[in-house]
Amino acid sequence: MLTRKQKHLLLKFFSMFSVIRGYNILVIVLAQYLASIYILAPDRPLREVVLDLNLFMLVLSSAFTIAGGYIINNFYDSEKDLINRPNKSMLDRLVSQNTKLSFYFVLNFLAVVMASYVSFNTVIFFSLYIFGIWLYSHKLKRLPFIGNLTSAVLTITPFFAIFIYYRNFETVIFFHAMFLFLIISMRELTKDLENIKGDLAQNYRTIPVVYGEHVSKAMLTSLALFTLIPTLLLIAYFDIGHMNYFFYFSTLLLLAFIILLWKSKTKLHYLILHNILKFIIVTGVFCIVLINVDVVLNRI
Repeated sequence: MLTRKQKHLLLKFFSMFSVIRGYNILVIVLAQYLASIYILAPDRPLREVVLDLNLFMLVLSSAFTIAGGYIINNFYDSEKDLINRPNKSMLDRLVSQNTKLSFYFVLNFLAVVMASYVSFNTVIFFSLYIFGIWLYSHKLKRLPFIGNLTSAVLTITPFFAIFIYYRNFETVIFFHAMFLFLIISMRELTKDLENIKGDLAQNYRTIPVVYGEHVSKAMLTSLALFTLIPTLLLIAYFDIGHMNYFFYFSTLLLLAFIILLWKSKTKLHYLILHNILKFIIVTGVFCIVLINVDVVLNRI
């Protein structure tokens, strides 16, 4: 049996894990490694990529920076989250704001230390990334369009770090990034629809608050249709192996998303739509291996 003190510490651990969205960070780490193996460095031996210490430091720097970003975002959104996510907010509040801020500074310091192992330019990159996340959480997320665009850019920035490290500028990478950027942009706008009640209460000038739900739905429909551009180009002109099945599947899901979107009226409806987009993103990460299913045998 656990003692009361042990139970309290365990609850605090789960609270902090909830604040930093540990499950999201694990997915991002996996995505960075799979993208490195299958997309960014497809011709390098598997062992060389997996055991690359520079890559490991870049991934760790990204993970620590993102964790710090979730903390500072949680810090600024604490009042809004009480309205939008009361249950999660109560769990998050088991850790004090001072403790969260201490973790925030420690994580960012560790991210810069890890980056310094790679190069001075990497230190500058992650320092700017940390500043960008703070600026977004403090100011930009309250602004329509700018907040959504900044959030989408910050989400794909860790992949940009790996992209620069491998200096792989092939067109296929651009279209993969375009697809991801569009899906993330859709997710951010859907979250705004989902959280409109708290945004109104806290005077966040998001797109649904300023322009209304109808305009937001029209924008989401346009973004969903724009995903067809990178999807069709990747399937028709690039060798993406069996990952083409993922893009066929995601197109069907996005069609269902559009149909459900125009019937949605409540927070629950928008939560379902949000989860559809999250499912596409997470499924896409695991489907990267379909680009070349024999890669492990051929590159050991």
